Amino acid sequence: MVERKSGPGLAQVRRVRTEIPGPKSAELLRRQRAALPAGVGSSLPVFVTQAGGGVVVDVDGNSFIDFGSGIAVTTVGNAAPRVVERAAEQLARFTHTCFLVNPYESYVEVCEKLNRLAPVPGEKRTFLVNTGAEAVENAVKIARAATGRTGIVVFDHGYHGRTLLTMSMTAKNAPYKQGFGPFAPEVHRAPMAYPYRWRGDRERCAEEAATALADLLDRQVGAENVAAVVVEPIQGEGGFIVPPPGFLPAVAEICAARGILLIADEVQTGIARTGTLFACEHEGIRPDLLVTAKGLGGGLPLGAVTGRAELMDAVPPGGLGGTFSGNPVACEAALGVFDEIERHDLVRRAGEIDRIMRPVLEDLAERYPFVGDVRGRGAMQAIEIVRGPDGTPDPARTAEISGRCHRDGLLTLTAGSHGNVLRFLPPLSIPDSLLAEGLEVLAKAL
Repeated sequence: MVERKSGPGLAQVRRVRTEIPGPKSAELLRRQRAALPAGVGSSLPVFVTQAGGGVVVDVDGNSFIDFGSGIAVTTVGNAAPRVVERAAEQLARFTHTCFLVNPYESYVEVCEKLNRLAPVPGEKRTFLVNTGAEAVENAVKIARAATGRTGIVVFDHGYHGRTLLTMSMTAKNAPYKQGFGPFAPEVHRAPMAYPYRWRGDRERCAEEAATALADLLDRQVGAENVAAVVVEPIQGEGGFIVPPPGFLPAVAEICAARGILLIADEVQTGIARTGTLFACEHEGIRPDLLVTAKGLGGGLPLGAVTGRAELMDAVPPGGLGGTFSGNPVACEAALGVFDEIERHDLVRRAGEIDRIMRPVLEDLAERYPFVGDVRGRGAMQAIEIVRGPDGTPDPARTAEISGRCHRDGLLTLTAGSHGNVLRFLPPLSIPDSLLAEGLEVLAKAL
């Protein structure tokens, strides 16, 4: 049988033929270091030639089980058939016109799709951008234009991007902010409801964090000065922090009572990743504005802002858009993503992955005292690595565990404000057998 070079037809096997990185990757890494700045690095420095299903194959013939999905980008699978087909057909027609010059139907179709699906109340509008950071920044622009206010409130441990504004909104200093100031003004930070590290009563984490937010708005900033509160329903780079039940509804109520807009940053959680199409849906949250990216384009750069029509229309003509925003090839890829989700019931599949992974991770936490916490939803799971009974973050051990996984053919990523979280983002196309094998590799590494 001839092995397909990519996509789900790629042999779904873990295979380690060389040391990691292998000789061909090592040579390419040498070239990378000579050509690229030191600030551009890689979690697993092997150079990829093929990917699909649940594996990534490098130039040395090593095949890694993929627990990263390009940081939640290839959610429906790398080289998913409908994504490839639709994007390839569009490439043959035309690559670009700029929607601001000559529009095309696929852009409108993506917006119509998101308007139907996003849990934003009332009549909706959507427009497209290139990245998650660009989507967040545009959502802030819209919020300021619609409210006439300037203040933005975000949360500790949050991550929103690398542009000046979104870098200012991001909580973690190194490596995202160190040396890059001064930062954008009018960005204020509230405590995140983080049960494992809550300094007060963990049972009252949601209530106490909501009270702290209200105090920040009313006493420190002045609610009348705040345009929007921006929250990740599950924090991504911050360590896959799942707020306790009741916190997000409380945030929504606090905002509504003060005329403050609620922006849901679903860049990492959106598009079927958590067992619902959007993570907001787990607690019935209906934000005023919702941003998506990563999984939306199936591997091509695409982001979106979806919001209440009267808010979106507050920006005058010409105030939104960009040269490459909503590129036609990326739009067709996004329509292919929605095709894959619907054809293969991938929202349900994310729930299945949760039911497979979670018991194993919880068992590992019982066996190894340095696994301090297990958390996540759907195909977005994590373990926090600590030392001692006080839960001191242990980034060195986290890096060692991740490195052992890499050497044994499992692609894992780290995260967290302290760099001590192992996060798992398998593509929804991964077969159960590879998922189980990847968990065995993780157990061995621990």
